[in-house]
Amino acid sequence: MVGHSRIRAWSPSLSGVDEVLYADITDHAYPMHTHEAWALLIIDKGTVRYDLDRHEHGAPDHVVTLLPPHVPHNGRSSTPHGFRKRVLYLDSSQLTEDLVGLAVDSPTLNDPRLRLRVHQLHQALRRPEDELEAESRLALISERLRDHLCRRVASRGPVRDPGLAYRLRDLLDARFVEGVRLQEAAATLHAHPAHLVRVFSHTFGMGPHQYLTGRRVDLARRLLLDGMAPRSVAAEVGFYDQSHLNRHFKQMLGTSPGRYARSGRPSRNEARPV
Repeated sequence: MVGHSRIRAWSPSLSGVDEVLYADITDHAYPMHTHEAWALLIIDKGTVRYDLDRHEHGAPDHVVTLLPPHVPHNGRSSTPHGFRKRVLYLDSSQLTEDLVGLAVDSPTLNDPRLRLRVHQLHQALRRPEDELEAESRLALISERLRDHLCRRVASRGPVRDPGLAYRLRDLLDARFVEGVRLQEAAATLHAHPAHLVRVFSHTFGMGPHQYLTGRRVDLARRLLLDGMAPRSVAAEVGFYDQSHLNRHFKQMLGTSPGRYARSGRPSRNEARPV
């Protein structure tokens, strides 16, 4: 039965992700089936039991599950209360076919940092205006998935390449209004996208998307104090729309662009010189 299932699915603009699926399943059991893409799954409520390559597995809410393409699997709730899941379907640009056997052997990844990153990517994908953030998070997730499958997670430490980090910062400084896609930056600087994100974050203590957003907010502040209307400022500094500006402006400064612009103006009750 599927009467009490709630489904939301869409194809994001982010290259590397074919589909995003949210599902709140109460009374449905998935039959054996396959996918062409890699299914990266996190559970927000309940526990899923599934068979993969004739072996039973469990997906509780604190792990990440990676189901490889073309390998039959099913899925069902382990309790009468159902489960709620979020799935990213990744194409072969993120994980290659030669990793399928490793994923069949170890589909369950008990990695809190990876689970947090998957959750953060889901949040970014709900905001199509934050393309660089989504690209950056996907690059780090795909790298960590490959490391898990190849058993390299424990060996990866801090990456120090300040020269590359500063070159990326220069590129972001030159184009923070129009924006820079991560793949474009990687091609320009001849570096892997995930490596770019990691060296930048290690050098400056923030991700490239956070730096770019900060530059946009900084310019927005100056334009607002010069008298430009908030709705015009958003487009002028590279934000998707006014709500995009409002969200990041308030997150950074604790107030809205409109209130910030009015903050230095004399109020009606302010004493005037005699």
